[in-house]
Amino acid sequence: MAYKKKNGNTVETVWKLAAPIAAGLGLSIWDVRFLKEGADWFLRIFIDKEGGVGIEDCEAMSRAINGPLDDLDPIDQSYCLEVSSPGIDRELVREEHFLAFVGAVVRVKLIRPQEDGRRELLAVLKDYKENTMVLQTEEGVTISLAAKDASSVRLVDDDIVGGIEE
Repeated sequence: MAYKKKNGNTVETVWKLAAPIAAGLGLSIWDVRFLKEGADWFLRIFIDKEGGVGIEDCEAMSRAINGPLDDLDPIDQSYCLEVSSPGIDRELVREEHFLAFVGAVVRVKLIRPQEDGRRELLAVLKDYKENTMVLQTEEGVTISLAAKDASSVRLVDDDIVGGIEE
């Protein structure tokens, strides 16, 4: 299968290359990001599996993808490859992320403050459809919020949350 760069979309190209490699290791791809931080470029591949990811999984994926990435050469500049778990406070980005965690407690950082001045919400993700989250806040208020109005949406460890009923 050819993985030519399509319209310069590095993330899509790497995702298509990485997904079958991850599947062969019993893993799935959670996210792929290609970012510039300071003067350096980073290709970050976030992997996941039932029961969680360990350092051995990250090492195995890194070793398995390194050669195919070099062969494909989808990135013009030098970069640092990082393979990691999305973590316990994983960021929800794609529709499948939101759908998988309906019922979970999330921390939503807003691009613009709400009418009451809050820039952050702690809430239960009640539903997700058509790029809109339905959230139930700590106060029991139900809010519909477009995903584009959030700068980030992250899972919150249930052990540190009090007062929010699912």
